[in-house]
Amino acid sequence: MKDLIANFSQHLRDALQIIEKFEFKASDRAIQNVMITGLGGSGIGGSAILDLVSSSAQVPITVNKNYDIPAYVGRHTLVIACSYSGNTEETLQAVAKAEANGAIIACISSGGTLKAKADEKGYNCLSMVGGNPPRAMFAYPFSFLLYYLRAYGIISENPIPAISAGIELLDSEEENILAEAETLAKNLQNTTVQILACAGSLGVAARMRQQLNENAKMLCWEAEVPEMNHNELVGWEGGNDSFSCLFLRNESDNPRNQKRMDIIKGIINDKTPHVFELWSKGQGNIEKALYLVHFGDWVSYYLSELNNVDIMDIKSIDLLKSELSKIPL
Repeated sequence: MKDLIANFSQHLRDALQIIEKFEFKASDRAIQNVMITGLGGSGIGGSAILDLVSSSAQVPITVNKNYDIPAYVGRHTLVIACSYSGNTEETLQAVAKAEANGAIIACISSGGTLKAKADEKGYNCLSMVGGNPPRAMFAYPFSFLLYYLRAYGIISENPIPAISAGIELLDSEEENILAEAETLAKNLQNTTVQILACAGSLGVAARMRQQLNENAKMLCWEAEVPEMNHNELVGWEGGNDSFSCLFLRNESDNPRNQKRMDIIKGIINDKTPHVFELWSKGQGNIEKALYLVHFGDWVSYYLSELNNVDIMDIKSIDLLKSELSKIPL
């Protein structure tokens, strides 16, 4: 896993090379809405992308993480299915239902049933090398989703220059990221972590939480400002020093939300001394998101070392899948 995290910027380069060679097939009808469907490490790219493009997308976009699909999915819906293995049962069922409704289908997968279906039916399918933990392949679906949204005319701005700038940023900052991520991991060890993000960055916060869950075997949760100010903030009245709070900060966040963050820090700091900030770097929102994702991945790695756990182990998920396999779909 360490090598896979270290190769994040190379994964982004690989993704851009795949995109450059891809022969895109345009839709034969207008697209009125988009549904991105996928779960776990395969699906988190959709959550992050939704935050990045929601203010500029020409049509509504939703993220689906279920067997079922919304009733609106039909002939003018673009459904982008993300499954690294190609065998995620929830995603395959969602795709089958979307097909039955006549939706436009595009896929992201390394193989399995999803890629075989795409090849058979002529769907657009962007593919990457298989055999790795899906959570370590974030760079590919992240880049591929942005490409699809531009290619299908959902967003107008070309994301490739921003991804390229993100690669340069990560390469130049890698040494600093490693040192700062290790320090932050030591500060978060032996706590239950809340990750706070302003509206527009909740997908990145969810990605970080997932990495702490899977890599470091830690309970963690994310929350969004300003929504959490209206309910969850009161929950901190029951807080203590067994909890920590990590604020994800962007200079581009809404100024009122930034003020909220400053005030919340003081409120939570009265309940626990473990309050920390992580400021993004980069010029645009794509760069900032990639920086925070990569930083969080390294934090999860260092926490796995500090917690003395097997970073690759996902036996709880394997057990669940084994039990489900005994039950007919």
